[in-house]
Amino acid sequence: MAELTSMMNIGKEMARKLTAVGIDSAEKLIAEGAEEVFQRLKEMYPQVCLVHLYALEGAISQTEFNNLSPARKKTLKAFSDSLK
Repeated sequence: MAELTSMMNIGKEMARKLTAVGIDSAEKLIAEGAEEVFQRLKEMYPQVCLVHLYALEGAISQTEFNNLSPARKKTLKAFSDSLK
């Protein structure tokens, strides 16, 4: 299993939070998907924001989070807004 910190956009602090919500490997993050994992993070850490969701999506798609397509960012923003 690949370590979370080996993924793009995932630092030690994010990896710690992911582990706390049951995501302890890159494979688990990919299998669960950015939205599902973000929702879990938001429940445990209410301060996580849209940038965290972009970072998760970027990690899964192996893209710098600020290079996600505008269409994908729009979809992710709508999802994040729905959790408020």
